Amino acid sequence: MQAAPYRDERLPRYTSYPTAPHFNPGVDAQSYAGWLKSLAAGTTTSLYLHVPFCRSMCWYCGCNTTLALRNGPIIDYLAALRGEIALVAEQLSAPLDVRHIHFGGGTPTILDPADFVALVAVLRRRFAIHRQAEIAVEIDPRRLDPAMMEALATAGVNRASLGVQSFDPAVQQAINRVQSVEQTAAVVAGLRKAGIDAISFDLIYGLPRQTLQSCLDTIEQCLAMRPDRFSIFGYAHVPEFKRHQRRIATAELPDGEARHEQAEAMARRLVEVGYVRIGLDHFALPGDAMAQALSGGQLHRNFQGYTTDPCEALIGLGASAIGRLGQGYVQNEVVVGRYAEQIANGSLPISKGYRLTPEDRLRAELIERVMCDLSVDVDAVCARHPVDRRILSHSLRKLGELAQEGLVSFDGSRVRLPDETRLFVRKVASAFDAHLDGPPRQFSRTV
Repeated sequence: MQAAPYRDERLPRYTSYPTAPHFNPGVDAQSYAGWLKSLAAGTTTSLYLHVPFCRSMCWYCGCNTTLALRNGPIIDYLAALRGEIALVAEQLSAPLDVRHIHFGGGTPTILDPADFVALVAVLRRRFAIHRQAEIAVEIDPRRLDPAMMEALATAGVNRASLGVQSFDPAVQQAINRVQSVEQTAAVVAGLRKAGIDAISFDLIYGLPRQTLQSCLDTIEQCLAMRPDRFSIFGYAHVPEFKRHQRRIATAELPDGEARHEQAEAMARRLVEVGYVRIGLDHFALPGDAMAQALSGGQLHRNFQGYTTDPCEALIGLGASAIGRLGQGYVQNEVVVGRYAEQIANGSLPISKGYRLTPEDRLRAELIERVMCDLSVDVDAVCARHPVDRRILSHSLRKLGELAQEGLVSFDGSRVRLPDETRLFVRKVASAFDAHLDGPPRQFSRTV
């Protein structure tokens, strides 16, 4: 296997196809309004709500967020968010079937507890929320008090995703995020006491001052809390796009080989204690819905990573939020001020998007299946799309080259990754990407 040269290659994470750098202003508020109106009654739908505020900045962060040291900007933003919810709901010609709601950030739990409960109530009034819908929220354990835990339960939240990253004090100092094991364990216990039993942990490898041993120590400390799922992401150092990352010393970052070792060691330990390895970077207990989706060939991928959500439509709400409907993608204004201004003017706050072509749909399915299953039957996927298979000739040549290097194998028309090359799945997926022509610095390292 000759995968090592690809460790430092920069490639998309393929949470969408085409990826966000290819969105353009040709899709606007009018386009989106038409797409929303065309949604049929009962369309299975997910809602994503973005809260772009934090009380302090973690220097590794790649999210769209800003500091809010007082509550005024948050209250103003909530008013705009409620306005967008109303504008979107007014475009719908029939009730949808909302099965998933995800609050991301930033720090969604920065909201006042009563405001969070009221916001979910607005969603329930404006949309047809399924009684068994998954309602998930991303949580900073450093800033979650009992009142907010109770509010989450009252609002119907049933999955909590906790940011942990690393419990190594040296790493925490280097990334400006000091968070004790005891603090995190108390939040886990509090959430479970409130009835929120589905717990996910987010970890990161490749952080400054991080060592193989500190990665394994963090895993052991997390295992004592027994979360249902883990996500283990590679740190993406892009200081040219995220200015606060300039406070991280490049010399303190592990190299490609060390990153690879960290990721694989953490994965091996989780598998040893019974977690199912899912795709590139997720792990779940065998009885978890994500593990079951993997075994049933029903795993999917969206902007939050791997998911059990098979929605036909994803509606993004909030500054920078991305939505996906049958016709394509839309993204809201990124800057909070412009986002709020558009809504105040009675306009959907769309800044750009992408209208899918039949070829895009074909390539998107090929990429999603590779990313989820580490395998794809090219002929079977092609049979589901009205596209001349010859457009994939260049992709198949690339895959042939990767096969010679040991990254993939062929079984008839099926392409497979051996388990030992799964960390390079983005490289394999990129063989199907016809849009991979942007500057590579905008993407993260393959490993």
